[in-house]
Amino acid sequence: MGWGIQKLSGHLGARLTGKRVNGASEATLNAVRDALFEYEVVVLPDQHLSPEDHIRLAAHFGEIVVNRFFTPVATHPRIAEVRTKPDQTAVLGGTWHTDHSYDAAPAMCSILCAHELPPVGGDTHFASMTAGYHALSDGLKQTLRGLSAEHSDGSFAGSQLGLGLGGNPDAFRPPVVHPAVIAHPVTGAPCVYVNGDFTTRFEGWSVEESAPLLAYLYRFVTQPIFTARVVWEPGMVAIWDNRLVQHYATADYPGHARLMHRITVAGEPLAPFEGA
Repeated sequence: MGWGIQKLSGHLGARLTGKRVNGASEATLNAVRDALFEYEVVVLPDQHLSPEDHIRLAAHFGEIVVNRFFTPVATHPRIAEVRTKPDQTAVLGGTWHTDHSYDAAPAMCSILCAHELPPVGGDTHFASMTAGYHALSDGLKQTLRGLSAEHSDGSFAGSQLGLGLGGNPDAFRPPVVHPAVIAHPVTGAPCVYVNGDFTTRFEGWSVEESAPLLAYLYRFVTQPIFTARVVWEPGMVAIWDNRLVQHYATADYPGHARLMHRITVAGEPLAPFEGA
């Protein structure tokens, strides 16, 4: 529907240009959704969305789910504030992770809007969990398809990176279990579904037994060949499918502030991939 599409890398990512999402037709927004499922992450430059625009865009993708760990935007509590202060040396989301994998029905997608950027740095990296799966050996694919993994929100405990927990222990939930290889709910594509921040062990295995295989998978699926790098621009919007990618934010702008607004859209329970 009139979008210009430029790929960001060989395995994932696309830059969509030529349209504005604010006030766009349903067909135009459906084209963004289709591109998301095809490219796994899409960036839309020069959008400059207001909070109301951001919420309207998210509503096209599904029900908004409020992240219980993030500080909300004061005037729009359905939007999470992702803020880095100039004196911070670490950033929120600064390691490989999958948003909301610790929920029984993990988030379908995340929509991040740039509001204040450092003069350079602060890029976000994405890794394709489908490309990573296809590159595994047949034996390891078969092993992983027989496993499920436990995901926990415990890594948020004690964080000093501006999370809105306020010391409330009720924010934490018991661990949940997802298949180690899922079938994407729309495309059916196989995706490795373990990540560095929230996956703690394989079901039926101890933490110690799980650690070597999990560490191998983290290194393997986040190799540079499977990644794309988003260089932020003022007013840019990025949308990524949490079933298809992991991501992390680069902490390379000490002495500068960065402010992003994020909305996550609810997903559904995940089913195992049962193909070859």
